[in-house]
Amino acid sequence: MTPSLSRRHSVGAASARSWLLTVLGEFVLPGDQPAWTSSLVAALAGLGLEEKASRQALARTAADGLIRAERVGRLARWHLTDPGRRLLTEGAERIYSFGVRPTRWDGRWLVLSVAVPESQRELRHRLRTRMSWAGFGGLAPNLWVSPNTDREAEAKQLLDELGLTATTLSFTGEFGGIGSERSLVEQAWNLSDLADRYHAFVAEFARSRPVPSALPAQVRLVHEWRRFPFLDPQLPAELLPPQWIGARAAAVFHDRHAAWHDKAQAQFAELGAV
Repeated sequence: MTPSLSRRHSVGAASARSWLLTVLGEFVLPGDQPAWTSSLVAALAGLGLEEKASRQALARTAADGLIRAERVGRLARWHLTDPGRRLLTEGAERIYSFGVRPTRWDGRWLVLSVAVPESQRELRHRLRTRMSWAGFGGLAPNLWVSPNTDREAEAKQLLDELGLTATTLSFTGEFGGIGSERSLVEQAWNLSDLADRYHAFVAEFARSRPVPSALPAQVRLVHEWRRFPFLDPQLPAELLPPQWIGARAAAVFHDRHAAWHDKAQAQFAELGAV
């Protein structure tokens, strides 16, 4: 099965494998050139990972079919496989485009009513997890909403995979005259927790000036930012609190990434001088 970038992988614990994927996406994917084992191990060591953990991460990632080894004498270098390249390209597109353009909204909502028996707790849990990853907010156990009506196709795909399409009804339309959209947002999404995460990101990186340690700083920057496309439902500005911190965090990410990019790339290239 071809690997795919999932929200589970993106918001999970910062394992050696997830750090390795960040390094591969940031330094190996752009040039589409192989990387020596020593280069990858050294890059991960700069992040505090032990060599044993780094080598295990390489083995696991190879076993998943994302990279393959090429022997050069007693040394080895690693190539991205086609599935690995697709995975990291998809991730890069999400990471580097996220927060660049505001979400436009036509004022319509997508509403999904999904009937799942109370007795099927595991299925209900999987539905809740998948719908949340897809950016939907839960108003009730069986009721999901999104201001992005284009997400209906994505919702149908995951409902097909869960075998729930036949018991689901979808609606699109404008908000009515009872209640308020602000209250709907507060019920459906935990924006307070998301704002706390954004504040922590800004606090960590807004004043950071990593000279000469651009490489580990760049990896940490990207590794932390890659979580947000899978945590943030990307609501339109009309539905967000005033002066939403997410916009500030996006500006910090793109500014720091541009400032550190060239030096970080040069430092990774120096690791490959075997």
